[in-house]
Amino acid sequence: MSDIVSGIAAVVRSRWGRTVLRAAAGLLLPAVLLLGWQQAATSGAYTRSQLPPPEAVLNAARSLVDRGELQHHIAISVQRVLIGFAVGAALGLLLGSLVGLSRTARAVLAPTIQAIRAVPSLAWVPLLLLWLGIGETPKITLVAIGAFFPVYTTVSSGLDHVDPRLRELGRAYGRRGPALLAQVLIPAAAPAVLSGLRLGLAQGWLFLVAAELIASSMGLGFLLIDSQNTGRTDILLLAIVLLAVVGKASDALLGVAERQVVRRWS
Repeated sequence: MSDIVSGIAAVVRSRWGRTVLRAAAGLLLPAVLLLGWQQAATSGAYTRSQLPPPEAVLNAARSLVDRGELQHHIAISVQRVLIGFAVGAALGLLLGSLVGLSRTARAVLAPTIQAIRAVPSLAWVPLLLLWLGIGETPKITLVAIGAFFPVYTTVSSGLDHVDPRLRELGRAYGRRGPALLAQVLIPAAAPAVLSGLRLGLAQGWLFLVAAELIASSMGLGFLLIDSQNTGRTDILLLAIVLLAVVGKASDALLGVAERQVVRRWS
């Protein structure tokens, strides 16, 4: 018996065991919320149209999958977020690096960018409709706007707080401009930069629903709004759950990349 206990303890202490335990701990709260949802839905406090049980939401998902619609909604939303995030993150890295490296650029650009950052996502919708029409461009642009600001803010702040001695050391070895940025400053500010990328991706998902208000006929944001208009609370809850799950999955993938990069540069 002691050998079995020792073996179990060794597995728990191993890296794989710790990973399993963390995953199980992370699933604990969703399980509690699911049970609470089921209890509330069957308690009689709400009608089925107000709060359908998890089984009804699962049936709605199955129906959409059978018709081939749900996969398409998810794929369209993921595509919009990934393209918008790539554009917004690239601009955030570029301007954040410029502001982080140059006091002149900070004085000129930072106040205006911070003011624009305070504009709510829905405020951009009528302008983007007016300027860019009703195709994919305004939707991707709005997601890019959402992704831009967290990346810009963390990159500029991270570079601004890099140890000045590292800058001097890089210059002493002949590094200037882009070379100094890529080989010295970005690795030094890697944790802040990667955290900004994760925040930018999360913000991109937040802006997606507003983006899919723009004359959209596909996507999870459209599914959310359309189910509200048609009174399909089961599909509305399904859209919310899917936004949470897909957003978390994309964040987890970026988190894996973050750990690999930090491990390499640490």
